[in-house]
Amino acid sequence: MTPAPGALSRFRVLELGSTIAGPFCGRLLADFGAQVIKVEDPGGDVLRSFGESVHGRSLYAASILRNKKTLAVDLRTAPGRAIVRRLAERSDVLIENFRPGALEKWGLGYDELSKANPRLVMVRISGFGQTGPYSSRPGYGVISEAASGLRGITGYPDAPPARVATPLTDYLTGLYGAFGALVALLETAVSGRGQVVDAALSESAFSLMESFVPTYDKLGLVPGRVGSKLPGAAPNNLFVSADGEFIHIAAWHDTLFRRFCAAMEQPALADDERFRELPARARNAETLDAIVSDWARSLPLTALEERLARAEIPASKIFSIADIFRDPHYRARQALVKVPAEGLGEVTLVAPTPKLSRTPGTIEHAGHQTGEDSRAVMAGFGGYTDAEIDAFIAQGAIRTAAG
Repeated sequence: MTPAPGALSRFRVLELGSTIAGPFCGRLLADFGAQVIKVEDPGGDVLRSFGESVHGRSLYAASILRNKKTLAVDLRTAPGRAIVRRLAERSDVLIENFRPGALEKWGLGYDELSKANPRLVMVRISGFGQTGPYSSRPGYGVISEAASGLRGITGYPDAPPARVATPLTDYLTGLYGAFGALVALLETAVSGRGQVVDAALSESAFSLMESFVPTYDKLGLVPGRVGSKLPGAAPNNLFVSADGEFIHIAAWHDTLFRRFCAAMEQPALADDERFRELPARARNAETLDAIVSDWARSLPLTALEERLARAEIPASKIFSIADIFRDPHYRARQALVKVPAEGLGEVTLVAPTPKLSRTPGTIEHAGHQTGEDSRAVMAGFGGYTDAEIDAFIAQGAIRTAAG
């Protein structure tokens, strides 16, 4: 059976973004069939130097650049900018994450590009947005996260603010950028006009502070770091088993709590006035967590998991990446996909998310090398002749994988 075309197969996307947020935005669109052209400096996107490599191939790039064609263009040259201008005329979406004003200096700002392509949607990803007093500041995801309030509530109260050990805010902003692009494309289908999607790293992280905004406005409450628990919901915390493994248990709802007490063989706790209802449990969370902690330490992890599963209590051990690779649920959900990759044989990548029933995302190939598709893109997407492409190579405006 021939697979159905990707849901976004009719859209052309020009990705000028670098590092994480821009390429992740493009990767999301590419996973669902969009024709994504990854434009990068002839020296290669810096993300290719992140993490580990095998036989000179970046494993990170194999994932985040998957399903894209790669074109190496030097935007510091006039011919390089002319190439991007032509490709933008033929694109539905352009993704960029330069510092605000950089594209305008090169004559590639939205006002200029939209004159030739009024339907163009430009996703602009930056640290602090295209406007405002901080807009000119450089802003990696972790820096913008620090300014969002999110970093301040992450970690334990007796330790400095912690970070998630992955570029969380970059991924979140890439997701918002892709969402914004699709919203804009839907509107373009009605109006015939494109627009700018202004996605700020700081605002993407700040959006996760949603519940604290009206609370501060009305009550003046400033949240702090609380470690692994969730204020107002108890028990909802991390506990340690008899064999020293971590397990998170979330039995804060009244009905869940009664079942949980039975699973602990302490049913009387459910009628204790300190714990009978959620507000009381929240006030006495420290006492309750101590009781649960003593119980958790009495059983090995496997026994805890089995007992909590029988009682239908939301709980999970803390998975490592090794656990995920051998877990039957991840395998059944096909969450890990083996993909052919030149120079690597096969490489396992995270599957496209979410799952669509009729036009699911697919991974056609792992990320290509810098400039691997330069000739094909210039000819097929840009309409250039072989002679013109050779001239651009001679001028240093573009690079192919061969050099």
